Amino acid sequence: MNNIIYNTARLTVLLFMLFIISAINLNAQKVLSLTECYESANKINALSTEKNMYSDISTLKEKNIATGWLPSLDLSGSIVYNSDVADMGNVLKSLPFPGVADAISPLPHDQYKITLEINQVIYDGGTIKGARELEKSDKKVNEKQTESDLYKLRSQINTYYYSILLLNRQKELLSNYLQVIEKRLKSINSGIENGVVSKSDADVITTEKINLLQQLSENSIKKNTLLIVLSSITGIDIPEKAEFTVPEISINAETELNRPELALFDLKKEQLSAGEQLINSKRMPKAFGFATLGYGNPPGSNFFADEFDTYYIIGGGIKWNIFDWNKAKNDKQVISIQKNIIENRKKDLEDNLTRQLRIKQSEIQTLEKLATDDAELINLRKRITASAESQYDNGVITATEYLNILNSEKQTLINSEIHKVNLALAKTDYLNISGKELQ
Repeated sequence: MNNIIYNTARLTVLLFMLFIISAINLNAQKVLSLTECYESANKINALSTEKNMYSDISTLKEKNIATGWLPSLDLSGSIVYNSDVADMGNVLKSLPFPGVADAISPLPHDQYKITLEINQVIYDGGTIKGARELEKSDKKVNEKQTESDLYKLRSQINTYYYSILLLNRQKELLSNYLQVIEKRLKSINSGIENGVVSKSDADVITTEKINLLQQLSENSIKKNTLLIVLSSITGIDIPEKAEFTVPEISINAETELNRPELALFDLKKEQLSAGEQLINSKRMPKAFGFATLGYGNPPGSNFFADEFDTYYIIGGGIKWNIFDWNKAKNDKQVISIQKNIIENRKKDLEDNLTRQLRIKQSEIQTLEKLATDDAELINLRKRITASAESQYDNGVITATEYLNILNSEKQTLINSEIHKVNLALAKTDYLNISGKELQ
């Protein structure tokens, strides 16, 4: 009996704990980081599958290149009729040997053969090795190109992410001011009932309340639209109440450029170098062996045998194109020019990115100065608003004048949040331009 009571109590406690954990999980707020958006967008984007595709392509091409060391097998057959053939009888008639010429039959006019030709590369001058190196370079270039294309998603994500972050801050401020307005309106309504406050004051405050509600509604519509777009890009189901974290970013003025596009230029130059080595290998001598297995009439070179029989031919050879009319030289010059073009484009991109970084540095410095000034402005505005509130309560200023001062404080706070978010965005853009990852 005691065991039953004990087990029942344990089960009750366990169920209660599970209920508490489930409730916590249901109420837990989704926390989203910018890095998480980057990583998720890369995974779900259609371009992300290209890396595996290029790997599959490279594997198949490597298999084809490797067949260069395998013997080639060619099966062929032919039927030939010759109008004129060698007749040894006519040649021997002039000799003083009676009957010999008549004993030798002329060669047959028709020939039949089926052959299996086997060719084996013995030395290819490094052509197969060069083809392998070129294929590896092609794979690296294609993969880096995909990485470069995916990197461009970051600027879009930054725009949507920080826009939502700004709307969240704006909503928080508007909600706070709505509470202030509602409290003031409640106080005014109480004053109207007691006959100490004019109804026009309530109308002024009510108008501001409606404006705030409209701004909150507009804020919600904009945010929901941006959430849908950001969810589509990242593949993350982002709830409306998700918390967007602001990354801590430190900017180094001596940041080196590490964009994937720059690495892509270097890989393209390596690709051209691999192609140049392949050109050199094609100019090297080639050694090969061959064999022919045949069945025909006459068999092989035995033209005097008028019968079907098997035969074979075995041999080897060397081939060297000692003069190609400067084709290889011209191809190398083309590669050299292409390398110069790539180097010029890389230099142009580096200069462009460096200019962008300088502009972004100036923007960051400006926003940092604004953020410093905002703190002082907010303190001043809060003191002015507190004084205006006292003046309104004492009937020194009207409700409209008080509301104008309150709105100035609200706008100062909103501007401050805009500056903070824009500063974080500018720092993120700086890292994005330089190619440095968020920590």
